Amino acid sequence: MLDRIDIHIEVPRVDYEKLSSDRMGESSVSIRERVQAARERQRIRFEETDVVCNSDMRVAEVRQFCKLDEAGDSLVRAAMCQLNLSARGYHRVLKLARTIADLAGSEDIQSVHLVEASQYRPKLML
Repeated sequence: MLDRIDIHIEVPRVDYEKLSSDRMGESSVSIRERVQAARERQRIRFEETDVVCNSDMRVAEVRQFCKLDEAGDSLVRAAMCQLNLSARGYHRVLKLARTIADLAGSEDIQSVHLVEASQYRPKLML
């Protein structure tokens, strides 16, 4: 199955108006700073382990470092049914949500991080 790939993103065609607009997106410098801060959070989080980053987490580390509140737990439960997630898919969603939370500067995984992570799962064609 496709559970070996963490992120699936459909990239639509970009409209001319967006390409020709003067509006600027987030700068590379800003993105780099967010990524460096997220990597530092992970370094500190895992300093007592042999794990380097979120994607390296095994099941035990996912259980330890990806704790969810009641709302998050309900959301993941629903996503498991709707997306027909395997155990591997479940853990990958949690690891990706942990990374999204780190990039947002959040100590805890929030529902918004789980929603975003689950949106990156492949859309199954029936």
